[in-house]
Amino acid sequence: MPLFTDQLGRTIRVESTPISIVSLVPSQTELLYDLGLDANVSGITKFCVHPEEWFRRKRRVGGTKNVHIDVVKELNPDLILANKEENVKAQIEALENIAPVWVSDVNNLDDALQMIRSVGNITGENDNATEIIQRIKAGFENLIISHQFSVAYLIWKGPYMTVGGDTFITDMLTRSGFRNVFADLRRYPEIDIEALQKAKPDFVFLSSEPYPFKEKHIEELQAQLPFSKVILVDGEMFSWYGSRMVKAVDYFKRLVGDIA
Repeated sequence: MPLFTDQLGRTIRVESTPISIVSLVPSQTELLYDLGLDANVSGITKFCVHPEEWFRRKRRVGGTKNVHIDVVKELNPDLILANKEENVKAQIEALENIAPVWVSDVNNLDDALQMIRSVGNITGENDNATEIIQRIKAGFENLIISHQFSVAYLIWKGPYMTVGGDTFITDMLTRSGFRNVFADLRRYPEIDIEALQKAKPDFVFLSSEPYPFKEKHIEELQAQLPFSKVILVDGEMFSWYGSRMVKAVDYFKRLVGDIA
């Protein structure tokens, strides 16, 4: 019986190539699509918006934090893909009574590439996974950085929340030429306007997710942060650690070209 090790170091047993997969992680759902696993994926979350055709057609099993265990059970999966940060530990433990649960833990590019390799391996799509990995590597290797801007990256409002230095988002910021002014903090700390004013970043990035920042929020913040330029950014490009990274480098290049 094949054994696989997830990114928490847990060993799971999968009897054969899975034919019914439930994905609880949006970026990994998109990866499954790009691996060519349309027929194999039976359930996704309400936040798995890519690809759009799966979002419309596949069975939804709730949100990332409130998975409907009974719906997952109905789908009779032989593999469930989860994430340490995006999903709830107690729910993962409950789901393990239904099927093997492979849990990712992604904090940087290397972790993300390892996740793609592992998912390709466990689903029998090694060749497709290798191609995706090569494309991502080539993109980042060809990303020439000739600037160094300081930035505060906001993911939430009420209270404001940013990203610490141990996050995948900070790794993407660094690789695209931005220095996170809150890199000395960890995970997703709360901050206030005073902290932003004190840090005086060149830019304040308002992410499109998980909080849906809009143009009106730029106006609200810009008046209080005269030393920083406040702009909206595509949160998926900075935080989705699956095959979307193939598109991320071009986005980073355009972003820098627009603001430099």
